Amino acid sequence: MPSRQRIGSPPCDARTVSVHDCRVEGNPHAWQWILAVALILLGLAGTVLPALPGVAFVFAGLVVGAWIDDFQRVGWITLALLGLLTLASLCIDFAATALGAKRVGASPRAVWGTLLGTVIGLFFGLPGLLLGPFVGALLGELAAGKSVLRSAHVGVSTWVGLIFGTIVKLVASVTMVALFGAAWWWNHGP
Repeated sequence: MPSRQRIGSPPCDARTVSVHDCRVEGNPHAWQWILAVALILLGLAGTVLPALPGVAFVFAGLVVGAWIDDFQRVGWITLALLGLLTLASLCIDFAATALGAKRVGASPRAVWGTLLGTVIGLFFGLPGLLLGPFVGALLGELAAGKSVLRSAHVGVSTWVGLIFGTIVKLVASVTMVALFGAAWWWNHGP
């Protein structure tokens, strides 16, 4: 069955990725690109949403993007570098959050309060994402029987660690996408 094309458009082949040049059923890689972009976008959202492993999703999307052309444009060296960035950002994120709480001797209730406050904060948009971890740590520390001043100090320290970890994840994710794009562009065919 012949592929459907616009009049005057180039024929559909494995290199065509634009929906305007070729219909999805004529492009064998369209679904793979959709999957890659969806994973990357989900990952970028996950860098600020606590329930999603954002950097891991970005990395998975980039691997799918490299796989589309059998790793010709983005090879294993670039993917290994992106994998190292993924691991480093995850380690820094965990360490920043834990050190923020540990540095001031936060109780386990404050740590759980931070996580719960972050999840509840999702439902209140950007203010909830910014204030949820702080309020959760504050309430957790108060529930552990600490003073208001001490609880506020723990809340701020935990919040700073969480924000630092989020910034690291976001910067790592954007850097990974930029490195992938540079490798893709650098190795494009004639």
